[in-house]
Parts: sequence; structure tokens; C-alpha cells
Amino acid sequence: MNEIDEQLREIIPRLRRFAVSLTRNPSSADDLVQSSLERALSSWGDKRPEGDLRAWLFSILYRQFLDAHRRSRRYARMLEFFTGRDDAQPSVERTVMAQSTLQAFDQLSTEQRALLLWVSVEGLSYKEVAVILDVPTGTVMSRLSRARQALRQLSDGEITSPSLRILK
Repeated sequence: MNEIDEQLREIIPRLRRFAVSLTRNPSSADDLVQSSLERALSSWGDKRPEGDLRAWLFSILYRQFLDAHRRSRRYARMLEFFTGRDDAQPSVERTVMAQSTLQAFDQLSTEQRALLLWVSVEGLSYKEVAVILDVPTGTVMSRLSRARQALRQLSDGEITSPSLRILK
């Protein structure tokens, strides 16, 4: 194990340099290196003994970066969908409403969230979703309608307009 420790000590600065070039942020790069090393150590038994340790670690780091990047883009698209696309800087009220809608979205069933994400965020057609779920297109349309209605009801319960005080 001592030989592996020495190899890791030699590779970590290179991994960090590569991570900084990907993330363009030293703090994010450190997090990426740490999560990559955790992933590598947890799947150490899957590593081919004859394989190059450095190449294996770089590939894990790169895949971790891509996965995180996809997740952040997906979240940004969701937030953009809920806040609207017309404002460059959404108002505080709009941001609060979007956060409330996201909280309501989290309360939906898994199937309802998936339907809304596939159609509204990912842009899949009803037919494509029907193929994924192996149901008729009409079923997708009715389930999606119920999901939208549930989201509206949950959002309406969360978003209340403040009462106005009359000052004399």
C-alpha cells in the first residue's frame, strides 16, 4: 500500500491542476478532486491491476466533472423555467415565487415530477414520454394535466400575497 500512497501523492497535484482547468475555480476544483478520490477508493476493487492509475483517476475526475456539470445545467434550466425567461434579473418577488414553486415541485410524486421535467424542462414530446413509460399518449397527456394541476394547487397554497396595512 505504501507504493500506492506514493503514487497518489504524486498524482494529486496533477489532478488538482486538471480540475482547476475544468472548473476555473480552485475551491470547486478541490471539491472535485476530493469526490473523485472518494469514488476511486470506493471502487478500488474494480480497477484493473495492469491499468494505469493516473489514467484511471483522470477518467474518474472527468466523469465526475461532466456529471456535476449536467446536474447544474439541469437545475439552471429548471430554475429558468420557474422564474421565466423574460427578465435578465428576476425581481425578488419572482424569485420568491420560483423558490416556492420549486418547493411545491418537490412535494409532487416521483412520477409527476418526472413527467413535468421530461415535457417542460427536457422538451420531450408526449409521444416520446409515452414510449418511455410504455403507455398510450393520451395517458401521458392526462397524467401531465393532473401533475400541472397538483403543482398549481401546491403553489397556490404556498404563495400568499401579503395583506396591506392602512396607515393614517
